[in-house]
Amino acid sequence: MVPTSSPEKAFTRSLLDVLIRAGLIAVLVLFCFEIFSPFRDLMLWSLIMAITLYPLQQRLRGPLGHKEGLIATLIVLFAIVVLMVPVYLLGTSLVDSIDQARTIVKDGNFHIPPPVDSVAAWPLVGKPISAIWLQASTDLPELTAKYLPQIKQFSIGFLGKLAGVGMGFLTFIFALIIAGIFMAYGESGTRSAIQIASRISGPGKGPKIAELCTATIRAVALGVVGIAFIQMLLVGLGFVVKGVPGAGLLALAVLLLGIMQLPATLITVPVIAYVFATEGASTASIVFAIYVFVAGLVDNVLKPLLLGRGVDVPMPVVLIGALGGMVTSGILGLFIGPVVLAVGYQLFWQWVEDQPQNRPDVSPTL
Repeated sequence: MVPTSSPEKAFTRSLLDVLIRAGLIAVLVLFCFEIFSPFRDLMLWSLIMAITLYPLQQRLRGPLGHKEGLIATLIVLFAIVVLMVPVYLLGTSLVDSIDQARTIVKDGNFHIPPPVDSVAAWPLVGKPISAIWLQASTDLPELTAKYLPQIKQFSIGFLGKLAGVGMGFLTFIFALIIAGIFMAYGESGTRSAIQIASRISGPGKGPKIAELCTATIRAVALGVVGIAFIQMLLVGLGFVVKGVPGAGLLALAVLLLGIMQLPATLITVPVIAYVFATEGASTASIVFAIYVFVAGLVDNVLKPLLLGRGVDVPMPVVLIGALGGMVTSGILGLFIGPVVLAVGYQLFWQWVEDQPQNRPDVSPTL
């Protein structure tokens, strides 16, 4: 047997030490991730809101002094009040709409008119729709019993979606409170973000990357989520005042369409048509139609003002982020997805465009 030399022993021992340390670090990281994963979305959303609202805190330092905790608390309380009032109105409207529907069905006053003859002439789906519609107008209980499993499955899924929306709203409130804590330590948080970015990408690029992430988060949060929320409030207020059935759900649909970069007219135009069909062309219905139609187009005015600030994020990136976030994380993913994907997009292109200058030409050797 040939004895192993001292340098080989030292190298083997060093390699073994490195492997053991790497294994222990990997195990520690996995345990930390497993413990932190239930709070991942909450903390991420809190960080997004803190970065978005921090400029407001900086502006309030002059009138309110440099009491960071007090300013952050006032901002959070005001935001919760602003959120609770419209949500309460929309929720009340939704409950009233459901009670009215139950009352109509229980009293037996619910009647579906028979289909017009032109429905059967629709291509492909005209005859089946006309047959089901005709049966619903003549024998609704029999039709309900026939499709009872499908109705039950749809109802369970719908209630699950509503429960998910409620949990998403509660998560949003908790995230807002945590965001207030982050804002209270905003200066130290900024320094920590720069230190982390500098440790990852070097001291020369760290501050630029931290600034890029901050600007992207604010641009997307204000230009996409903020505009969609403002649009939901304006349109939902009109629905509630007019007494449109299901105003809460319709306003929520306007919010989702706004985040997914789809026009709110997909909701407002059918609602306007419904109001004219049920109430006629009265002064109130005309004023309602003008208000709701203009409120549905307010994003065209606000996007150039808000989304154009900071960094330029293409709309397809925002749309893909919203759809992907909705699929992976539900209602909360609609907010987180566009921001995360936009930050990743900007960082990727910064890496692509950051080509080394004056690189010497080296011919390949065989």
